[in-house]
Amino acid sequence: MFPALLTTFLFSFSVLFASRSSKVVGSMQANVSRLLLAMLLLGIWAHGWGGGLGGAGLPWFLLSGVIGFGMGDIALFGALPRIGPRLAILLTQCLAAPIAGVAEYLLLGTRPTLVEMGFGAVILAGVALALAPDTQWEGDAKSFKIGILFGIGSATGQALGAVFSRRGNAAALLADSVVDGGTAAYQRITAGVLTTLVFWGVLTLLGKSKETRHPAGVWKKAIPLVTGNALSGPTFGVACFQWALLTTPSAKVLPIVATSPLVTMGLVWLLEGTRPSRRAILGGILAVSGAVGLAWVQTH
Repeated sequence: MFPALLTTFLFSFSVLFASRSSKVVGSMQANVSRLLLAMLLLGIWAHGWGGGLGGAGLPWFLLSGVIGFGMGDIALFGALPRIGPRLAILLTQCLAAPIAGVAEYLLLGTRPTLVEMGFGAVILAGVALALAPDTQWEGDAKSFKIGILFGIGSATGQALGAVFSRRGNAAALLADSVVDGGTAAYQRITAGVLTTLVFWGVLTLLGKSKETRHPAGVWKKAIPLVTGNALSGPTFGVACFQWALLTTPSAKVLPIVATSPLVTMGLVWLLEGTRPSRRAILGGILAVSGAVGLAWVQTH
C-alpha cells in the first residue's frame, strides 16, 4: 500500500514542479530539460542492469514513447500555463482511462463492458462539471479553451502510450522475455526526447517558437524545479509505480494512483494558495471516483 501512496504523491508533485519550471524558463525548455535528465538516469539503469535499447518489445515501446512522452507531454506543458496544474492533471489522469478503452476497442478489439462505460460516463460528467464556466475565472477565455484542448491531447497521449506499452509487454512475453519497468521507461523516454526535439526544431525553423535564451540566474532558479520534475515523474515516480505493482495487486494500486488529481488539488491549495471552487472540488471528486471505479472494475 505504501508504494502506491508514494506514487500518488510523486505524480502530484511532478505536475507542480512542471508548472513552476515552465513559468521560469518556458514550456518547451522545461519539458526538454526534465526529459533529458530523466533519460540520463534511466539510461544508467537500463544499460547497467536492464535491457538497454534491445528486446522484442522495443518497436512498441518506442512508438509508445513518441505518443506518450513526446506528443502527450508536449500537450501537457501546453496545458499547464493555460489552465494550471489542478485541471491539467484532472484531464490527463481521468480522461486517459476512457480514451484508452476506446483505443483498445478500435485497435485491439477489446470491447468495454456496460459497467466500464458507466464509469467512463461518470468521469466525463465530473470533468465537465470541473471545467464548467466559473464566475471567478479572470483569465483569457480563448487561452482557457486552448488549454482544455491541450489537456485532452495530454490524456490521449497517455492513453495511447499505455495501449502501445501493453503491446510491447505482450511482444516481449511472446519472445519468452520480460522487460523491467526501468528499461521500458528508458526506451519510451528516448523516443519521447527525440520527438520533442524534432517538434521544437520545426517550430524554430518556422519562426513559431516563443522560447528565448535565459541567463544563468534564471536557470539557477529553474534547475531545482526541473530536477524535482524529472525525479518525481519519469524516474522515481515510475519506479515506485512498478514497485507498487510488484508488491500489491493492481486492483489496489490503480484506484489509489487514480486519486492523484485530488492530491494535486490539495497541494496547489496548500502551497500556492489557489483555493478551488466548490464546483471544481465536486467535479474533481466525481471524476476521480469514476476513475477509481473504472480501475477497480478493469482489474477484477
